[in-house]
Amino acid sequence: MINQKCRFCGTHLKYTFADLGMSPLSNSYLRPDQLMEREIFYPLHAYVCEGCLLVQLDEFEAPEQIFSDYAYFSSYAATWLRHVQQYADMVTTRFDIHASSQVVEIASNDGYLLQYFKQKGTPVLGIEPAANVAKIAIEKGIPTAIEFFGKSTANKIITEYQLQADLLIANNVLAHVPDLLDFVAGMKLLLKPGGVITVEFPYLLELIKNNQFDTIYHEHFSYFSLMTVQKIFASQGLTIFDVDELSTHGGSLRVYARHGEDSGKLVHSRVNNLLLNEETMGLTELALYRKFNDQVKETKWKILNFLISARREGKTIAGYGAPAKGNTLLNFCGIRTDFMDYTVDRSPYKQGLYLPGTHIPIEHPEKIRETKPDYLLILPWNLQEEVMEQMSYIREWGGKFVIPIPEVKVI
Repeated sequence: MINQKCRFCGTHLKYTFADLGMSPLSNSYLRPDQLMEREIFYPLHAYVCEGCLLVQLDEFEAPEQIFSDYAYFSSYAATWLRHVQQYADMVTTRFDIHASSQVVEIASNDGYLLQYFKQKGTPVLGIEPAANVAKIAIEKGIPTAIEFFGKSTANKIITEYQLQADLLIANNVLAHVPDLLDFVAGMKLLLKPGGVITVEFPYLLELIKNNQFDTIYHEHFSYFSLMTVQKIFASQGLTIFDVDELSTHGGSLRVYARHGEDSGKLVHSRVNNLLLNEETMGLTELALYRKFNDQVKETKWKILNFLISARREGKTIAGYGAPAKGNTLLNFCGIRTDFMDYTVDRSPYKQGLYLPGTHIPIEHPEKIRETKPDYLLILPWNLQEEVMEQMSYIREWGGKFVIPIPEVKVI
């Protein structure tokens, strides 16, 4: 990316944030007949812009290639479903969302969230680029436009569906967008004059503090602080008027935005307080970002030290989950079947496939009970409590859980 420019401010990028070597696309799971075929690896090298401090990856594959047929279905994480149901209840009350309101979600996946508004009798529309995932939502009765989002799609929705949004939702999609300005400009177009936008994204400060390098993968083009998101939104005429700090995905932000000219929604003190905290923590200075790569190396060494010691002692290790973040961790650390025999996943869409790069097989969770591994490495560490509750029976044979991030912890 040495000759590349920042996707927001245009500054030439030259400073490394995290160099994770070479990695395949993290959601490019393999069928058994593909294991002997050529597999494409790309540089997984995140840079920080010295101009606006946006952390970003280069675009090696277009979103159309990555997301048109997608392996992630949101409805298989019980913790996430509880989170979005609580969100639906909260915003319905706070912003008086009712049967005459219009709720639109960008990157609506399999209808995991919009189903809760539909249950309340609120009109909903999903916008989802992955046809295989959108099909599930449509079967649930969630109307869904199969489109990538930006200004052209916003205009198409306004024209063809004759609607704008009272509540426009974008959960964990902003990072997936290479053309940030087009995406945010599209949100402004689709939002009613008095409407509200809520956007959730993993928080860069938590990524740095807790060594969450595995949340860096090719499908995530950008990594955000409140400071950078505020600048990006302001450039397109949107004002962030409130922010919540969330525990999801290892620490996320939910920002609330309105049209810049909508003076009825005052900017809450939480926004300025969090911006001040970012300054205090060093997010406004380049030095903090440039130190992160050393933290990443240290975390890798600790993970490998544990695995090598366990294997030398004759212990068996299995994985739980096949998330994108897990594929970053496994490929960066060089963890293959010599360390981890297999992983399991609740999603039937992943069972029977193999992890990209490492070729670790993905099994049904019952495989754990059959093989009784000594250690269960939880790859979706952000769901560790849910996983440990589901798999608590490994204690019967003395099995232990391993949490790899922020550093190796055996429970």
